[in-house]
Amino acid sequence: MTSTERVLTGIGVGRGLVVGDVRRMPDPLPEPPQTNSTLGPDAELARASSALSETATDLRERGARAGGLAKEVLDALALMADDQMLLADVKNRIDRGATAERAVFDAFAGFASILEMAGGYMAERAGDLGDVANRVIARILGVPAPGVPQSTTPFVLVARDLAPADTALLNFDIVRALVTTDGGPTSHTAILAREKGLPAIVGAKSAEVLVDGDVVLVDAGQGEIILHPSAVRIEDALAEAESRRVARESATGPGRMADGHEVALLANVGSSKSATAAVEAHAEGVGLFRTEFLFLDSDSAPTVETQTAEYQAVFEQFPGQKVVVRVLDAGADKPLSFLTDDGEENPALGRRGIRALFAHSDILRDQLTAIANAAKATRADVWVMAPMIASVEETEEFVALCRELGIEKAGVMIEVPSSALLAQHILEFADFVSIGTNDLTQYTVAADRLLGTVAHLQDPWNPAVLRLIREVGKAGDATGKSVGVCGEAAADPSLAVVLIGLGVTSLSMSPIALADVRAEISRFTLAEARELAERALSARNATDAKRAASVALSQ
Repeated sequence: MTSTERVLTGIGVGRGLVVGDVRRMPDPLPEPPQTNSTLGPDAELARASSALSETATDLRERGARAGGLAKEVLDALALMADDQMLLADVKNRIDRGATAERAVFDAFAGFASILEMAGGYMAERAGDLGDVANRVIARILGVPAPGVPQSTTPFVLVARDLAPADTALLNFDIVRALVTTDGGPTSHTAILAREKGLPAIVGAKSAEVLVDGDVVLVDAGQGEIILHPSAVRIEDALAEAESRRVARESATGPGRMADGHEVALLANVGSSKSATAAVEAHAEGVGLFRTEFLFLDSDSAPTVETQTAEYQAVFEQFPGQKVVVRVLDAGADKPLSFLTDDGEENPALGRRGIRALFAHSDILRDQLTAIANAAKATRADVWVMAPMIASVEETEEFVALCRELGIEKAGVMIEVPSSALLAQHILEFADFVSIGTNDLTQYTVAADRLLGTVAHLQDPWNPAVLRLIREVGKAGDATGKSVGVCGEAAADPSLAVVLIGLGVTSLSMSPIALADVRAEISRFTLAEARELAERALSARNATDAKRAASVALSQ
């Protein structure tokens, strides 16, 4: 490192290497003054109502243009702007003399404080509310809302955090990488950046020192921002980026290691549209079909007929290929009024996933019936799995119900330490298992995966997590049954090699990550992957595990 270089660190998203000039996101609008209205309640309410409605419409239009996961996120934000309880709160404040902009500011702040007190996923969404409030207030005042800087030349965008409405419509020809000082690996910024393939580093507190015009090298794979990189470092980085591009483009066909060992590379999808993206990325099938999109923002479960049609639209895109469907995973960060319990003090440890479905067996039966019907109408090889399985008894009950309703391949997700340690017995009943590394890590280290303040603990390289995965891999090998990974860990090319060494037989990820993982695993034999896994397992923490594997991977 030269004397002028400085290394800033955060949590990397993706594996990109980008060199560029910094452009900072403008600060939010200033807090509206606490002055009494001179227009009267009716006029102020009209200003507020119009701005809320126009903002909701704008968010939905942005979502429609962006598509995919971004559409789901922006539709949810539009619902916040349309919320009738929030409008009633705004009206009450205006009736007490507040201006429209002040009433909106205070109402959204109150709403955000409620989410922050709820913790976890809800606390992460409080930041999104601030952006919606800014957009509404900007409309009231007739000024532009703070947004992504306009430029005709490429740059690295640096922000406290980036609102979903901005992330969804970034011009990737101009914004080459993203750095945020706040947020964690599961913030909306990180999720959308990962889906779009934008190199990003989130939670980089030290990046507050960056100013417009600074030259930086963003290494998402290492979670590093090099401020004032030397000419030699820039040249090396560009050469490595080009090498990776060539490797991605040359790695085609099924997932295969250097010795011919096959590892199925599958995609995570959440709708028929995202399934199309998986097909275009040459996925060998679907390792995780999330079905929540049919149930969220609804007062009742969809009918068997509605579900059948939606599932069939996905299955038809994968003739002869495996499609693993996860039954409804509700609760915790995804509450449903007709399924989950209200008022649980700690819903992440409460009635969620399969527990909620067992308590409402009619909903589970209808969903399994719809999946079976859709499977019969297509040529896809449909497998079905249950989320949040914690015991052998839950496994046995779920598999029996699948058999009763015509599901031929029934498995479970390994997301808690108990099921990982019991994998040998679980596989006596289940046809396969799939490891959800996001939740498995969360429950292993007792750190909410959606809470930015403990984001540094949410690392699947943690040797404790890897040891649990090894137990599952051993159980799969002993029983001759499939062991998949469908969490974010599968999208990390370096970790993907280690996972194979731990006994994983398939990897499922965002379609954008498939090419990098396909190229990386082709560089190693199965024996080498097992050696890398042993090195990572022997480390004392996630950083050392990653470093131990990285040294060998780079040789």
